[in-house]
Amino acid sequence: MRRSRIVGLAVAAVAAGALLVDSILVLRHLAWLAADPLRFLIALVAFALLRPLLAWPATLVGVAAGYGFGLAGGLIGVALLGVTALPPYLFARRVGGPEVSTNSRVSRVLAAADRVRDDAGDRRTVVAARLLPAPSDAISVAAGAGGVPLRPFLVGTVVGEGPWALAGALAGAELGHLSAGTSVTADARLVAVAVVVAGLLLAGPVYRAYAESRG
Repeated sequence: MRRSRIVGLAVAAVAAGALLVDSILVLRHLAWLAADPLRFLIALVAFALLRPLLAWPATLVGVAAGYGFGLAGGLIGVALLGVTALPPYLFARRVGGPEVSTNSRVSRVLAAADRVRDDAGDRRTVVAARLLPAPSDAISVAAGAGGVPLRPFLVGTVVGEGPWALAGALAGAELGHLSAGTSVTADARLVAVAVVVAGLLLAGPVYRAYAESRG
């Protein structure tokens, strides 16, 4: 009961943050922040830590880094994507995963996922998950609830989020300003390549897990 209450309060806080804080309004202040590189870097770190509470896309971290530091912001964005993944990961690790009936379909899916993870290893699994165009915070929560150790989680996050961070930094560097109506979308070719690489990383473990389940 206590766990469900904590999770409910966390979800309510994230929903309130997403509704009450306008990302466009914040992005309009980037020009003032970018005038001072140190001030901008401090603001970026603060943004990376608070972003999960506001339910904003993790891609914005890379875009903002590219806006303030140009293409060199890609490396900063990669590091900050590791930072911004920590709050949901640590929260899920503290609270733990939900209780699931042992005979349910969800339980069987989770068991299969555990077999794939055991085969591939934590770091490789996190890298593959990060390469997929899936919600970043959902992956962080799943890793935390699943007991993925901190070091493989951070290394896998930095490596797997690297292409997205660099693409976001490139988009941010090309923007003269971020204004209302501006949107950032990933190139379809980048998405396709990332999905293929993720598939190749997990193809063997997934096949072996499938063969094991078939007896």
